[in-house]
Amino acid sequence: MIRQWVETWKGAGPKLEAIRHREIREADNLKALALLETAFNHALRTAAPRPTSGLVEMQTWFAKLPK
Repeated sequence: MIRQWVETWKGAGPKLEAIRHREIREADNLKALALLETAFNHALRTAAPRPTSGLVEMQTWFAKLPK
């Protein structure tokens, strides 16, 4: 059953990739931005200001990673 599942996804992979590429090519970026504009403006008005950009915190996390 697992082999059948793997084979099914192997066959579907290229077809799904073709669909993804077509959707990217046909995407209307201006329409997408217009649809997101209200949510973005709402976030700007209601979100509390951040004390930093997050870069310092990210560098602290990276410093903790094993070398």
